[in-house]
Amino acid sequence: MTYTVGHYLGERLAQIGLKDHFAVAGDYNLVLLDQLLEIDGLRQVYCCNELNCGFSAEGYARANGAAAAVVTFSVGALSALNAIGGAYAENLPVILISGAPNSNDHGSGHVLHHTIGTPDYGYQLEIARRLTCAAVSITSAGDAPVLIDHAIRTALREKKPAYIEIACNISSQPCPRPGPVGAILTDAPSDPETLKLAIDELADFIAARKKPVMLVGSRLRAAGCEDAAIRLADALGCVVTTMAAAKSFFPEDHPAYAGTYWGDVSSPGAQQIFDWADGVLCLTPVFNDYSTVGWTAWPRGDNVALMDTRHIAAGGKAFDGVHLRDVIEGLIGRLKGQPKKDATLVEYRRIKSLDAPVVAADPKAPLVRAEMARQIQGLLTSDTSVIAETGDSWFNVMQMKLPRGARVELEMQWGHIGWSVPATFGYAVGAPERRIIAMIGDGSFQLTAQEVAQMVRLKLPVIIFLVNNRGYTIEVEIHDGPYNNIKNWDYAGLMSVFNAEDGHGKGFRATTGAEMEKAIAAAVANREGPTLIECVIDRDDCTSDLISWGRRVATANARPPAAR
Repeated sequence: MTYTVGHYLGERLAQIGLKDHFAVAGDYNLVLLDQLLEIDGLRQVYCCNELNCGFSAEGYARANGAAAAVVTFSVGALSALNAIGGAYAENLPVILISGAPNSNDHGSGHVLHHTIGTPDYGYQLEIARRLTCAAVSITSAGDAPVLIDHAIRTALREKKPAYIEIACNISSQPCPRPGPVGAILTDAPSDPETLKLAIDELADFIAARKKPVMLVGSRLRAAGCEDAAIRLADALGCVVTTMAAAKSFFPEDHPAYAGTYWGDVSSPGAQQIFDWADGVLCLTPVFNDYSTVGWTAWPRGDNVALMDTRHIAAGGKAFDGVHLRDVIEGLIGRLKGQPKKDATLVEYRRIKSLDAPVVAADPKAPLVRAEMARQIQGLLTSDTSVIAETGDSWFNVMQMKLPRGARVELEMQWGHIGWSVPATFGYAVGAPERRIIAMIGDGSFQLTAQEVAQMVRLKLPVIIFLVNNRGYTIEVEIHDGPYNNIKNWDYAGLMSVFNAEDGHGKGFRATTGAEMEKAIAAAVANREGPTLIECVIDRDDCTSDLISWGRRVATANARPPAAR
């Protein structure tokens, strides 16, 4: 077998730990797909469209650390780039690979199909450069190894997506085999002098505070510092809160955990102890209008120290060129043997109220949101991952108690409704050993519902709780209008459509607590495919947190133009 450019790419993907790659076929990538099929241990997984393909890869990257999606030129890649924008926002190394026009056509003046009708085919690469950390175009086999390695290396280092474009007549051309994977996995170490200064400044910051708290943000996983954050919390002894998008990034059974800090919609007691503190150590936060509840809960000022992936800011000084993992290790060493900074933890234990027991609803009564959430809570185990769609699912999952090891996946920065269906598919492909639960609103589901068919195809035992309240509830609470109403579907009935003659998915419609309980039992028993449980609740039955948060965000959106 002649070793080719396509083989080189496939071997690199396998070397970085990918067992699967997602694909939608098109005439510019067909030969490349053939090459990738010949790589041992690298499965090709098909999607219904390119947007879903990108989001499936994004979900896989959440479970597996990195991912790849293969699409065709222009009509495919421009759709997939929406999802790549999401991967950039959510700090996930997804490699988007696009077939491209024949190398002989570049500069020829030819107008080709699947283009915008001009002889310049560079527009896709230019767009990709704005949405990725590295974007390359391969029009010769000789350039392929260095360009492929550059794109993959940069994506893994930056925890951002990358783009590789390969001319359709190049993927089958001869190419050397790749060398050891270490060549693309190695990273520049922290600068020793800067590292010491950063640790000194943080140690001084902590020493000067009597009541510090830790705030864990959503980039902690990308920084590879989840375990390190636990050890830092142990060394400090203070209260730890998580930002909403970081739920599950710090264990909720840890004695210092005080819940989610999210301004007015924080966990009980979390905002009070946060406001009482005299110093905040912010680990990898993302402060945007959603995470700060319309800019009303944005920790800033001299009493805030920022500890980001490669940037430290404290005491009016800033330090770059250091890895957060090295900073945390050094800081733990400085704290060893010193008295615990536990004032916030002591106070939190005084003000914390006991959780009221959640009482089951009358099983024959119409289903309500609270009963739906209670039953989903009962499914959570240490090997459960919950994928929560944009909307009230965010707030439902925030109120759930997670056993250690359980994971929650949110897309709170990009916030693309419909993300969760293909992301759930990709996550389930990447983590077959886990129980995958998705909480999806009906409006979001309608955007990307096709990918449930691929769950059927691969016999993935995903459990989908589809909340049917006949509209975009999150938009209703931000700004209502007739555009928030949607056409109702027979969601449970869709499973027979997706099953066709060979599928084993199941669909149920739950209008009472008893019906939901019965559907869950059937879902847990079904290991041959997905189960969709359509939970029918009232249109205005949502969490009070969504209402409060929506009002704050709407106020921020409605600010009048600043005077000039």
